Amino acid sequence: MAVLPAAAAAAYQSIAKMGTATPSIAGAGEAAGGFGDFLSDALKDAVSTIKQGEKTAGAHLAGKADIVDVVNAVNQAEITLDTVVAVRDKVVAAYQTIMNMPI
Repeated sequence: MAVLPAAAAAAYQSIAKMGTATPSIAGAGEAAGGFGDFLSDALKDAVSTIKQGEKTAGAHLAGKADIVDVVNAVNQAEITLDTVVAVRDKVVAAYQTIMNMPI
């Protein structure tokens, strides 16, 4: 399995961002961030990355962006989309595995 350097750098950056959050212990009246919140935030980040790629491509068509910026933004959007599709496939496979378990 070949790993693209850009994909490795993007994965490293996303892990570094997650490491800066301080975990909190849920106390009385304090809601702890769960897996649903993590997925929601990750999807929002993915959508914003893809929108940024589209915006940069549009700026290039208007003559306001450099081609290098466009390639970087579109590459980042492609990596993000590939990651989202891979996670979706894993979730579907896990769901199917659970549904096929004998009771």
